[in-house]
Amino acid sequence: MTTLFFDIGATLADPLFEADGSLRLRPRPRAVRVLDAFTGERTGIISDPGNAQGAAARPAAALHDAFPGRFTNDHLIHFGPKTSRAIFDRAVTSSGGPADDCVFVGENHDERAFARTAGMRVAAHPVFTRAAIENRPVFWTRIELPEGRSLATLEAVADSAEVVPVHVASPRLVLTMASALGVEALQQGGFTTDVRGPVDDTAAFLVRDDRAVPVPDAFAGAPEESRAVAEGAMRAAAAFCFAAGELTGYPRPIASLGPAPGGVYVAAPAGVPIEDVHPQGAMPGHTEILLPDPALLSRPGEAGPQASAGAAPDDLAGVGDGLPSAETIAAVRAAVTPEALRTHVARISGVEPLVPGQPLKVRSRDAASADNGLVVDALVQHFQDLGLVVRRHAFKWRGHQLFNVEAEHHVEGADSAVLITGHLDSTAKGGRFVDANGDPRPYDPAVDPAPGADDDGSGTAAVMAAAQCLHALVEDGREPRRHVRFVLFNAEEQALFGSKRYTLAAAAAGDRIAGVFQMDMIAGLQDGSAPTVEIHAGSSVPGPVVAASDALGGLVARTLPALAPGFAIQQLTGPGDPAVGRSDHASFHERGWAAIAVSEDLFGPHDGPGTGTRQYHTPGDTLLDEDHDTQYAAAIARSVTATALTFAGL
Repeated sequence: MTTLFFDIGATLADPLFEADGSLRLRPRPRAVRVLDAFTGERTGIISDPGNAQGAAARPAAALHDAFPGRFTNDHLIHFGPKTSRAIFDRAVTSSGGPADDCVFVGENHDERAFARTAGMRVAAHPVFTRAAIENRPVFWTRIELPEGRSLATLEAVADSAEVVPVHVASPRLVLTMASALGVEALQQGGFTTDVRGPVDDTAAFLVRDDRAVPVPDAFAGAPEESRAVAEGAMRAAAAFCFAAGELTGYPRPIASLGPAPGGVYVAAPAGVPIEDVHPQGAMPGHTEILLPDPALLSRPGEAGPQASAGAAPDDLAGVGDGLPSAETIAAVRAAVTPEALRTHVARISGVEPLVPGQPLKVRSRDAASADNGLVVDALVQHFQDLGLVVRRHAFKWRGHQLFNVEAEHHVEGADSAVLITGHLDSTAKGGRFVDANGDPRPYDPAVDPAPGADDDGSGTAAVMAAAQCLHALVEDGREPRRHVRFVLFNAEEQALFGSKRYTLAAAAAGDRIAGVFQMDMIAGLQDGSAPTVEIHAGSSVPGPVVAASDALGGLVARTLPALAPGFAIQQLTGPGDPAVGRSDHASFHERGWAAIAVSEDLFGPHDGPGTGTRQYHTPGDTLLDEDHDTQYAAAIARSVTATALTFAGL
């Protein structure tokens, strides 16, 4: 008899630690349907709850609450680290049968590789459980939508077949996982399929390449569409060849899954750190992880409060002319100050103790650093002290337990939420390091300093100050009309992994998000440069999200002169926005939610290099760096905070 072992996090359910420390599991789309289909099979769990004392008790209780009567054999429930084959061997032993009669279902490709070495069959998603039982492979598959076929039509077919989308490139192209039966269903539905390699223990990434691509002279007189196809193919080939060349020496090579927007889709085997590959001169955030999700095509944001607003900022804001009131501006000026930002950045970047009165100074917020969790604890405490409802959204990355931090001011009867966000992690992988002999060595995130004062200590500090501002307004008797959430994402530097996991869960939960205001690097200003702010609303995702995001960007642009007089404003939009897919706002675009990213001068349309920090991804990104300007950061943070709070109804 086959024994099915499921992972919990992002496979069966999304884990959420509530303000009181309790754990709640929210079932993933199609997970319950899959379990219903296998009620006659023996089912177990292989999941890592972390190493805290009594850590296994909470997920065990939450599991039975979320899936009552589904996992009744405690002998088949295994909690512990999945960083080797050990826990999978124990699971096989508990089944009482051969390893080949055991199936592990988990979204993490590294964990699937360990399960496979233990002799188990694997499935990359619950949808493919039957395929694993029957030893049928699952493939990366590109789907082309011909005229007359929409994404909604594709969703209807995929929802009843062995098909799971991972990325929507355009209204005409979607990357999926699909079994042979799934491919057959797609073809019968009128879709063109391009089957690539097997999924097995690989994960999909989009790797962008910013380098100029010379189109052959033969295309000089060709139609624009033909030139674009040729350029896309050449850019994909260049991006793949570079990444493959940088990742030699691993047991298995990466595989191309064909052209993608601005680059190439890549299948990376377990253990291959493709997110660490950086082409010379690459712009920030050029690698994006792609997560399987049956609900990816449904775009919940398009049915939310912003959907009917079109491009009208006034209607989108729902508050007069959309400009902040004098009272809001005064509160923002009082709370979001250069001194407040400097204090927050000093603590989370290691200039000052993380917690006042205690000796510890952090060296790094890298996802692989032990200090990352300490910073999360300090951020949680900060938001709790402001009376906000704080939740930790748990996820695993390369064996590390990580958390996104969410702090909400809840408004009774509100129809949606406004999010003010940044990313809490850092990296110094662009720095130069030497060993004891003075020879070059790779960056070691576990020990090397990564202060990240600008990237994104500045955005994190701005979110913290924005929370203080809202607290002061509420204390003064004012109340927003929408929920206001302050969200700090982890593992942004790991191909947007933290925000991808956050939006994956938010979409499954039916969240209603009116707009997202992301701040990513807002303190970098080279001496003598004219202050410039970039507002990134561009998205490659089609539909209402385009106009809605542009409208959000327009609100910030209209507010800036009042709080950042004299600043040049670069309002970037459309698929040509150079920040498309490159910061956490992109994870919301993918779900149809209006979102913008506001930054220093990183990408904008100008001659020569930007005027932002010159210490990007190096140990020199400190509060004391000559390019770190808290006056400049405060002006941007004030403008974003005032816009977001006004948008929330204050």
